[in-house]
This record gives sequence, structure tokens and C-alpha cells, in this order.
Amino acid sequence: MILTRQCVGRTVLTGDIDDYPEGIVIPVDKPYRWTSADVIRKLKYCACRHFHKKNLKVGHAGTLDPLATGVLLVCVGKATRQAETFQKHDKEYVAGISFGATTPSYDLEKEIDMRYPTDGVSEAALRFVLPGFLGEQEQVAPLFSAKSIDGVRAYELARKEWKRTRSAGDGGSASVFDHSAAGILNRQIINISEMELLGFWPDGLPASDVPVNPAEESDRRNLRINVTDNSSLHLPHAEVRVVCSKGTYIRALARDLGEALGSGAHLDSLRRTRNGGFRVEDALTVEQAVDFFKFD
Repeated sequence: MILTRQCVGRTVLTGDIDDYPEGIVIPVDKPYRWTSADVIRKLKYCACRHFHKKNLKVGHAGTLDPLATGVLLVCVGKATRQAETFQKHDKEYVAGISFGATTPSYDLEKEIDMRYPTDGVSEAALRFVLPGFLGEQEQVAPLFSAKSIDGVRAYELARKEWKRTRSAGDGGSASVFDHSAAGILNRQIINISEMELLGFWPDGLPASDVPVNPAEESDRRNLRINVTDNSSLHLPHAEVRVVCSKGTYIRALARDLGEALGSGAHLDSLRRTRNGGFRVEDALTVEQAVDFFKFD
């Protein structure tokens, strides 16, 4: 069974999970500053109470970073068997990219560590380099990722390096995050089938266009996820639509785009608009998903 926005007000779940032999799939529009695990914990608690189960398999088909929003497929019960298949589907994203600076995490979760010239960054230059990123290629994942290095998660090494640079804190070379450490990660084969430049702002997004996410105001518990504000720097900003294969890191793509333009870059926003045949327009909010699981 698939629960979408069209099911709201029309579908009522029974109290017996055995009534759903293929399980339940819920495309959720993951809120900003929520981890994918936050969504799973929330819905698993509600599903277990609804179906009167002490434990129930609930998982997702492809994680999203805390600062990303959009389609997160939540699988309940026997639908978890399909999670691996769903993960293989292509994904569509709309990425906001700032040029002229890098961060250790390649997004706004860490502060800027290096500034770069932006002389070569322009709408025309972006349109010229984008086709070069189409097709099958090798990609190095961000060091702040769940990739494994000799049995250790890459983000554990990244955190040690981050603490080292923070403790140095003198503005010298010792306080610069060592991005070259990402080179110890194995390159992986990815495929980008579509890239489209949706917009370019040479002086950054106008203040009136900077999105304000309601999740930031409504759910204070998720403020544990750090977000830096670089809007005052007025860095060149682009919005790019990307359709890509499983395993593609859009944060790493932002890094590579910056390098292709002789600069640095990082993500300042990311929204997954499609996962296979599941579109964000049909996805449920967390609150709508919770409402399907009524319990005494």
C-alpha cells in the first residue's frame, strides 16, 4: 500500500499490519534540520502503537542530509524488503550552490574555511561546464559522509580533523580543514543524466528570495543541527536541477562545479523533488503521515 497526499481524508488504516501483506510505503517530505533517522523514529513509534506491536520494521529507502528536504521513502512492515530496490531508482534534486567559498561539510552545517576568487564564475561559464558533468563518471564522496575507511566511518575522521582545526584557531595553516583527506576515500561510479541551470544570481539571492523554512521555527528540538548564515557575503548563487543515479553526493557535485570554474563552492540548499516515481508534490508532511496512525 502506498500512502500519498491524495490519500489524506480518504484512507483509514486498519489496526492489523497483516492486512498489508506487501507493507506500507510512505513518501514523506522530510523537514529541514531533521535527520532521516528522526523521521523514522517518529513514524516507527506511531506505527507500533497503531498496530499494537512492540517492534515493527520501519526504514527508509535512501537517506537525506539534515539540511536537505524533500522525498524520503519510509517503508513499514514488509515494504522494507523493497527498500533496496527503491534505493536503486534515479533521483531528482534542486540544488542551491554558493560559489567563492568552501566548508568542510560542503554545505552549511560547517562554517566557511576557505575563500576563493569568483572571476571565472558567471551564468555563461556555468552553462558551458554543466554538460561536462553528464554521463557516467567517478566521484569522491565528502569526508563528512557515512563512507567506510578501513572499517571507520569517514565522518568520524572528519570530526577529528574539524576539532583539530577548531583547536588551532589562530587563522594560520594549522586551522585550515584538510580537504585532501577526502582523497583516501574510494572513488565510486555515478551517473548524471540531466543537469539544468534554473537561475543564477551573481551577488547572491536577494533577501526577499531567501527561503524561510517553517520547520526551523516549529520544531526547536532540531536546532541541534547547526546552520551557518553566509548570506551577508553575497556570494554568487546558482540553482541547478540534477537527475542522477543512486550514490551521487550533490554536496560533492557542488565542490566539483566550483573547481571546474576555478573557484570553490558549497551547497546552501538541497531539495529532493523525486525518488523514482515518487514526486515531492505527492509526499506527506510528517504531521500528515502521523495522522494515519491513530492509537488509543
